[in-house]
Amino acid sequence: MKTVGTIDRPLTHDPKKQAPMKPSTSEPAGSAIPDFTTTGANDSRQNRTREMQLIPEALARAHMHERLHEAERERLAVRLASARRMQRRAERASMRARRALAMAVMH
Repeated sequence: MKTVGTIDRPLTHDPKKQAPMKPSTSEPAGSAIPDFTTTGANDSRQNRTREMQLIPEALARAHMHERLHEAERERLAVRLASARRMQRRAERASMRARRALAMAVMH
């Protein structure tokens, strides 16, 4: 007795030589998703691949942009802190000079 190929052990692995699938009686007619053309899928897959290849570059560019802004903010904060320190130092020097002048005038 000759056995026809099954799903697990097909007669041939070439899909063109296999028998077409018969519609199932348990599913209602028209319930399956309609076939789509593979050319559109290949085109979109190719574009997606190109876009996906550029994602790391875009991420690196955004990361470097963010790091540059962060460094600029850090530099600005350091400059502001040193300016405030110098201002306080100048105010203290001014107060010492006033006191010294007042002491000199009083004597």
